[in-house]
Amino acid sequence: MEQFTFKLDASSSQTKIQQLIHAVSEAINLGILKDGDFLPSVNQLNRESGISRDTIFKAYSILKQRSIISSTPTKGYFVSSESYRVFILLDDFSAFKEQLYKSLRANIPDTYSIDLLFHHYNPEIFNQLILNSLGRYSMYIVMNIDNKSLEEVVRKIDPKKLLILDMGFDPKNEVSSLTQDFNQAVYDCLSSGLELIQKYQEFILVFPKNTPHPIETIDAFNRFCTEHQLKHNVLENIDDREVQPGQAYLVIKDSDLVKIVKDCKKNSYQIGKDVGIISYNDSPMKEIVGSGITVISTDFIRLGKDCANFIVNKERVNAVMPTRLIIRSSL
Repeated sequence: MEQFTFKLDASSSQTKIQQLIHAVSEAINLGILKDGDFLPSVNQLNRESGISRDTIFKAYSILKQRSIISSTPTKGYFVSSESYRVFILLDDFSAFKEQLYKSLRANIPDTYSIDLLFHHYNPEIFNQLILNSLGRYSMYIVMNIDNKSLEEVVRKIDPKKLLILDMGFDPKNEVSSLTQDFNQAVYDCLSSGLELIQKYQEFILVFPKNTPHPIETIDAFNRFCTEHQLKHNVLENIDDREVQPGQAYLVIKDSDLVKIVKDCKKNSYQIGKDVGIISYNDSPMKEIVGSGITVISTDFIRLGKDCANFIVNKERVNAVMPTRLIIRSSL
C-alpha cells in the first residue's frame, strides 16, 4: 500500500504550510490516506522533510480546524473522516441558481460539505476566491465570467477536479464542462414558437448594455427575425418606454419582466393577447405569475444532478445542456 510522504518544493509559489496542507488533502482525496490513518508525527516529519516543527504544527492545526484531521495526546494526528469538501463559485444568486444548488445538494452524500460563493462578475473577486481556494477542496464547480474563454486563474485548479458550469470555453480541451448554447439554441427555441410570435406586430429583445448574458443571443434573435420577416428591435433599456399592444418581448433580466407586467396591468393589456412575453431562465415564480410566463431555459434541476454526478463519480464530462422554449399563457 502506498505510504504518505511529503517533499518540499522549493520552486513552488506556495508557502511551506500551504504545500503541506495541500499534500495531506491530496493524499486523502487520492485514497493514500484513509479514515483513521495516522500522519507522520511533528518530529518525524521534521526529520524527513527538513521543515521546522513550528511550520508542521501550524499546518496540522489548520487541517484540524477544517475537520480534515484530528489528534489525541497519546496517538498523535490522524485522518478524521473521508468527507469531501466541494467549492462552488456561481455568478450571483437567483431563483434558478437556488434550484440548481438544491438539486446538487440532494444528489451528493451528506458527508460532502459545500462552500457556496458568488463572484458577481467582478474579476478581482473571482481571482481572489479561486486563489484562496487552491488546495483546500476535493472538487471545484465554477461559473466562468466569459463565455468565449477560460479565465487564466482557473487553470491553477487541477483539471481532473474542475467542472466549468454555464459559460466558458476551454480551447485546450482539458477541463470538464456543462455549458449552455446562447446562439443556435435560442434561434431554435424562437423557431418552435414562431406561430405564436407572428401574432404580434413587433418583436423586441431587451438586452441591457452591461448584462453578462452572452451577446450571441442578439445574433440569434436578429437572424430569426430577419429570416421570418418580422419587424424587430433590440433595446438596451425600457425604463422610459411604455409597452404598446401588438408588441412581443424577449427579456433577459427579471427586472424588465416586472416592468412589462406592471405596464400591462396599468393599461389593462391582456398578457398573451395584447402583449407577448418571453423571459430567459425559468423559475417556480414564472410558472404562476400572470397565469404563467413563457421562458427559454435549460433544466436547472437536471443541471444540478449532472453536477452532483461529476462530484461523486469524478468522470470527465463535456456537454452542452439542452435549452427549450416552455410555452405558457404569456405568449
